[in-house]
Order: sequence, then C-alpha cells, then structure tokens
Amino acid sequence: MTETKKIKTALVSVFHKDGLDELLTKLHNDGVQFLSTGGTRAFIESLGFPCAAVEELTTYPSILGGRVKTLHPKVFGGILGRRALAEDQAEMAKFEIPEIDLVIVDLYPFEATVASGADEPAIIEKIDIGGISLIRAAAKNFNDVVIVPSKAEYKPLLDIVNQQGAATTLEQRRWFATQAFGVSSHYDTAIHAYFEK
Repeated sequence: MTETKKIKTALVSVFHKDGLDELLTKLHNDGVQFLSTGGTRAFIESLGFPCAAVEELTTYPSILGGRVKTLHPKVFGGILGRRALAEDQAEMAKFEIPEIDLVIVDLYPFEATVASGADEPAIIEKIDIGGISLIRAAAKNFNDVVIVPSKAEYKPLLDIVNQQGAATTLEQRRWFATQAFGVSSHYDTAIHAYFEK
C-alpha cells in the first residue's frame, strides 16, 4: 500500500542556499512551517517566510563555535519518532517534541576544502557532524520523514510538491532515503581517504 504523508514541519539546515528559494516558496505556499538555525534561518526570513529557531525548541544556543546546533533530543526525537507507534507518540507528547516531517540538509564542503589546499584545522572543521546525523536519522525513519540530503535533491522534491502538494508517498520517501545513504557513504569515504593519506 502506498502511504501518503503530509509535510507539516520542515527542518532546513544548509551550507549552500542557491536553488533553495523556489522549493521553500512552494513549501511555504502549501502551509509548511520552517525550523532552522543561523544563516539558513536568516535566508528563509529574507524570503519573507516565518522560521522558528532551533535554539527556541532546544532552549540551547549554538555552542562550541557552531559545532553543536541541532544535536538535541527535541530535534532528533522529532525526526526519529514513529508516528504509528503509540509509545513513541506518548513520549513525544510527554517531552514536548514536535514532529519534523521533512529535513533539508546540504553538508559542509569537505572535498572542496581539501581540494582548495586549505590547512588541516580548516579541513577538520568541514567535517559535518550535525548534518550527517540529520541525514541518517531522517533516512532511517523514511516511513514518516522526507530527507533531502543535498542540492541535487531540491529539484526532485520541488517536482513532487508541484505535482501533488506538500505530501509524499512511501515509495518517494524511500527513494530520498536511498539518495541520502549514498550521500553519507560518499562523504565518509572522502573523509576516510583524507585521513588515510
């Protein structure tokens, strides 16, 4: 059975913002609420759309020079919570964890930073932690959540939203999860290759 799910809340945390405005506009017009941090939140608000701060949800600021922003149970609980499991729903209600139905991530440019000849401290800072964790969590819970793991998937989601509104089928969510594990695998392979040198 193809189970269609409505996208109500989207967490957006991207490095590259080019090409994102058309997708965000369509999602906003379809009633999707945005949640974000820092520069991405400022970008969303510059488009004229309201955007809740992750810091308001978690009650923690971005800390350690931006190394820790989204790593919090209220964020990951909202992504990993199983909508059809009563126990998960009860815990989410108890701890005031909102459901997050869509995660849009664009990882720090690790490979480009290595290729630029940057020094090691700069390269290490481009190892994405929160983003890769968001990708894995959302992809794992593809039964309920859509994961857009890179710029390459902005257009496929835009096409879906243009055709059927802010809703996806299970088959579509599984396709995005497949792309997501490809992105995470490639990313970790590049990091491993750098360290192995």
